[in-house]
Amino acid sequence: MLTTIRKTTTNPLIALLLTVTLNASLWVAPASADRLKDIANLQGVQANQLVGVGLVTGLDGTGDQTTQAPFTAESFRAYLNQFGIPLPQGQNFQLSNVAVVSVQAELPAFTKPGQTIDITVSSLANAESLRGGSLERTFLQGVDGEVYAIAQGNLIVGGLGVGSADGSSVTINVPSVGRIPGGATTVREVLTAFGDGDSVTFNLKRADFTTAQRVSQAINMFLGEGTANAIDAVSIKVSAPLDAQTRVAFVSELENIEVEQGAAVARVIVNSRTGTIVIGEHVRVAPAAVTHGSLTVTISESFEVSQPNAFAEGDTVVTPESDLTVAQESNRMFLFDTGTTLSEIVQAINAVGAAPGDLAAILEALKQSGSLKADLIVI
Repeated sequence: MLTTIRKTTTNPLIALLLTVTLNASLWVAPASADRLKDIANLQGVQANQLVGVGLVTGLDGTGDQTTQAPFTAESFRAYLNQFGIPLPQGQNFQLSNVAVVSVQAELPAFTKPGQTIDITVSSLANAESLRGGSLERTFLQGVDGEVYAIAQGNLIVGGLGVGSADGSSVTINVPSVGRIPGGATTVREVLTAFGDGDSVTFNLKRADFTTAQRVSQAINMFLGEGTANAIDAVSIKVSAPLDAQTRVAFVSELENIEVEQGAAVARVIVNSRTGTIVIGEHVRVAPAAVTHGSLTVTISESFEVSQPNAFAEGDTVVTPESDLTVAQESNRMFLFDTGTTLSEIVQAINAVGAAPGDLAAILEALKQSGSLKADLIVI
């Protein structure tokens, strides 16, 4: 009896994609699910902040006043020295068309040398406006002090500021800040930990043990038991292939897995500055009685003149007269039953015509009484 042995060669990438495709056909996402890429970030893959200090030239008399900002003249002197143009030391000069600026940029992960990024330019001294100016060559550094990009170009300023000789002025938006789209060219790549080790880690944008466990279960159902493990309320560690090309395809499939997030903690957010109040979906109120009313006390004072007749030989006297008025609204008391929901809270409080400030006071009183089953956060 002869046995035929057939030799087959399988590309690991093709095998992985076939496995993922087969598992995907068996996986049904929840109805109200979010993609993993929308609720989590890949650890070690993040944007980097760059900053530099440069000069904006060509301003129409709206630059720094060097008498109040002497470092502008020193920066301009150092800039010209780079091109072999020395300026006399100790000589004071006015540069109303020059401004010292801070240049900021965000360098996305995996940005390669030669690619361009947007930059923001802000005045560091007392320049009135950067409109019409050009940023001279500026080196942008990372937190490690290395230069990762070089910025240069003409500014786009959305603000406007004009003034007259009598001191009056009109300012629209902020003319001392501008943008240059694609104004910096990357010269160095930031290394990431994407290809290191035999695993990748996803970090949830909102810490939640329930969501972390659901992500782990979803990945294991998708790729097989034991592939993913929830480390804590934020991180989910997933075993990953070592080959770079295969890992890219692997993460591409993972980030499109849909997971239903765990319910957020019941919270009431009160913005004391704007009067904005946001009540979360799961906020509940224990039995409580609330009354809302306002007491208005008005005191007005007038003056009466007492004028004697011609033969009384008396004096004219001015006497004050006060009028006191007290007004109180007769709003009804309303009752919160057990398990009162968000919509019921809003309807009840709107029924008594409470303003945002009054609503905040009511919520704070409910929290202090123990009736509000939620975190009350005042910002």
